Amino acid sequence: MLELKNVSFQVEEDGSNIEIIRDISLVIPDNKLVVITGPNGGGKSTLARLIAGIEKPTSGQILLDGEDITEMSITDRARKGIGFAFQQPVRFKGIQVLDLIRLATGKNNLSTAQACDYLSAVGLCAREYIDRELNSSLSGGELKRIEIATVLAKASRLSVFDEPEAGIDLWSFGNLIQVFEGMQKTINGSSILIISHQERILNIADDVIILKDGRLAAHGKRQEILPELLDSASATMPCRQNGVSKGDGQEC
Repeated sequence: MLELKNVSFQVEEDGSNIEIIRDISLVIPDNKLVVITGPNGGGKSTLARLIAGIEKPTSGQILLDGEDITEMSITDRARKGIGFAFQQPVRFKGIQVLDLIRLATGKNNLSTAQACDYLSAVGLCAREYIDRELNSSLSGGELKRIEIATVLAKASRLSVFDEPEAGIDLWSFGNLIQVFEGMQKTINGSSILIISHQERILNIADDVIILKDGRLAAHGKRQEILPELLDSASATMPCRQNGVSKGDGQEC
């Protein structure tokens, strides 16, 4: 279980302190797939980076299974069982896909066949990718799926995905939904946290968290939060008639 207690985060800009995350307290329970959503600039990715240890909170505490990990590095948090998939995956020149998956599992003797299972789970033809180098020859979508395969291989206590749909095509996105649904069915004592705007990802969540202006705007079961969220989004979308916008919320 992950718990945030009164977490805030500020950055200094032009001599002033800008508050990005404002006094957030929440619990991510075990055996749940939780999606954080909300307007752009609301602090979603920053919160994910705070959980992963990429950033440190200005104030407050972050606890994993009751242990205070607030001051732990990203490496120490990974050892504790927090996996993180970046919005833009990192390219590792000179490292092959097989090596990366072995690093994720911590098993240098992991067989090629076992590593291929993780690639197959994210919709990649294993024999075409297992010996590929993680360089510019791979597309953003390919890198994204390989990164997700490493998170699967790590079998983290808490897996955090920052906008996993970014930069992938529609076919890959459909496959991505299946990957998350498969993870959800076999979650077994761990948790999945996804930062996303996508309705299809929101639709598979157990719980939904809404951040707005760095604050916790709502947190509850998907069945409670999602209808209101979608109604609100529809109300603020411009009405279009014959391809012409008629203004926010205005009926055609």
